[in-house]
Amino acid sequence: MTQRHPEIVLGVTGSIAAYKAAELLRLMVKAGWGVSVVMTEAATRFVAPLTFQTLSQRKVTTTSFEPVETWMPEHISLADRADLLVVAPCTANTLAKIALGLADDSLTDTVLACRAPKVLAPAMNDGMWTNPATQANLATVRARGITVLDVGSGDLACGRVGQGRMAEVGTIFDTLRGMLK
Repeated sequence: MTQRHPEIVLGVTGSIAAYKAAELLRLMVKAGWGVSVVMTEAATRFVAPLTFQTLSQRKVTTTSFEPVETWMPEHISLADRADLLVVAPCTANTLAKIALGLADDSLTDTVLACRAPKVLAPAMNDGMWTNPATQANLATVRARGITVLDVGSGDLACGRVGQGRMAEVGTIFDTLRGMLK
C-alpha cells in the first residue's frame, strides 16, 4: 500500500524575506511533500518564479488570469487538494486582505477558497508590525483559527533593529510537520 504524501500550498508575498521561502520549499520537497507555489505579483519582483518552479518541479501560479488546461480554475484546484496552506512570508498587505476576506489575486483567491488548515509567517517592518491595524488583523485571523507564527526580533531590511522578522525557516517547517501528524 502506498502512503499518500501531503499536498501543501506555499504562498509567497512581496517581502525581502521571499528568498527564505525557497529554502522552506526545499525542506518541504526533501520531506517528500508535494508543494504548489502561489506568488503575488510583488513576490515575483523579489524572487523569480523559475526558482520555485525548479525546486518544486511544478508550475508556479502567479495570476488568476492564466489560461487553464481544465475547466477548474487554478485557485480552486489548489485549494481543494491542499492538506495545508502556508503563507511565508506574509506581508502586512496580504495579512489585511486575508483578515478582510478579500480575494483580488491568485494567492488571496486560494486562501479564501481553501478549507485546509492555514499558517501565516508574517514579515514586515517593526512600525508596520506594531501598528494597531496590523494587530487587529492578526487578532481577526487568529480568531478564525489561522495559525500565526511569532515574528523574530533583529536586523530588519530597513536598517533598524526590531520586531517583524519572519520566523526562521526551520521553525516554520517544524510547525508544518507537527500540524501534518
